Amino acid sequence: MRYLEKFVLPDEDTEFQLAHDRRDENGGYLDSGYPCMLFPQKELSELDFETTTILYGGNGSGKSTLLNVIAEKLALKRTAPFNGGELFAPYVAACRYRMDLDLDDDELRIPQGSSIIKSDDIFEYMLAARQTNEERAQRTIIEKKEHVALKFSATLPFRGLDDYEAYRKQVLARQKSLTQRKFAQKFAGKQISLSSNGETALEYFRLKLKNETLYLLDEPENSLSPKFQLEIKDILEEKARYCGCQFIIATHSPFLLALRGAKIYDLDSVPVLPKKWWELENTKTYFSFFYGNRKLFLRNEKDGSQKNNKK
Repeated sequence: MRYLEKFVLPDEDTEFQLAHDRRDENGGYLDSGYPCMLFPQKELSELDFETTTILYGGNGSGKSTLLNVIAEKLALKRTAPFNGGELFAPYVAACRYRMDLDLDDDELRIPQGSSIIKSDDIFEYMLAARQTNEERAQRTIIEKKEHVALKFSATLPFRGLDDYEAYRKQVLARQKSLTQRKFAQKFAGKQISLSSNGETALEYFRLKLKNETLYLLDEPENSLSPKFQLEIKDILEEKARYCGCQFIIATHSPFLLALRGAKIYDLDSVPVLPKKWWELENTKTYFSFFYGNRKLFLRNEKDGSQKNNKK
């Protein structure tokens, strides 16, 4: 599914006017021209989107800036803050976009819940989950002690609604079917299942990505091993192909660059042009490295095959 069809950036003359106006407002000075002059020098004026569109480039190429510009123009939901600078808001206001059309040739709307997800969001999720687990662990100790106290102490009085919660808790503590562990879990809360950072990040995407939604993803491969990058690739492909999602992704992961049907803009090139994933410098570097060491892989595979034959 495609919701956002086109995004148009301000041209160089417009950027100059924005900077000139702000300089006048500031009494003749300008702290920073960001994000002006970032994209005209790449000869990038507009982007046409597909169901999955990838912004590829190295550090400083502008792919994260471009995601933030699009997210702000579309007023997408975000969690992690970003540093925009004094020209960011007028720059975003000067941008234009066009939504795709439905079967009746009516313009589609941005789906409710559409958002930009940055790597900082995932780290915050991990930190919040760990803090919650620490708080629940401390509360569990308290509830276990209270379980013993309630179970063996005198029966609490029940004179009305004000006594109900305490009385109910004692009744539960005395139930044979409710162990101390289950009692503590009931009142302290169950621990959030956390494994490695990569597994937690992958679970984050499984929970957060809803159907029929537009998502901007900023380097979702962070914290993910190659194995998990392939797993999130499968998740994104399924959501795009069968679940009505549109993705605009900033990444340099060779695995995500190979997303099925993705249109890739190479922000390292001038002018910025769509390219195939195997044409990009990053994937060529990986290929050259592994191809140069192919004998090691082939030898290891051969040795493993011989061992299996002997068995």
